[in-house]
Amino acid sequence: MKPEQIYEHLKDMSEKLGINVSEENFRKSGVRVKSGFCKIKGKPKFIMDKHLKIKEKIDILASFLTTCPHEDLYVVPAVRELIQKTAIRIERQGGVSVHSDREDEFQEHK
Repeated sequence: MKPEQIYEHLKDMSEKLGINVSEENFRKSGVRVKSGFCKIKGKPKFIMDKHLKIKEKIDILASFLTTCPHEDLYVVPAVRELIQKTAIRIERQGGVSVHSDREDEFQEHK
């Protein structure tokens, strides 16, 4: 599967979880900002830097999705495998995802 297709499937998965994914031009802001999960007016949103390479976007979004309850969703096998491998990689690196502190916020949404 092509990286662009994987990224689209990850975004679809996020949408199924009620999290809108949008790509924004962070360079315009003039403020140092990173891609990640947030809530805007109480609604969950994942904002992605549109200037990142596709592989970086995949890694960031897959890392976040490891913290979300996705077991009951249909996910294409290649993407499910990617998320499982990402979770294993995060665990080997000390068990902390860059986005794991957002899990409580996500759980509050559900």
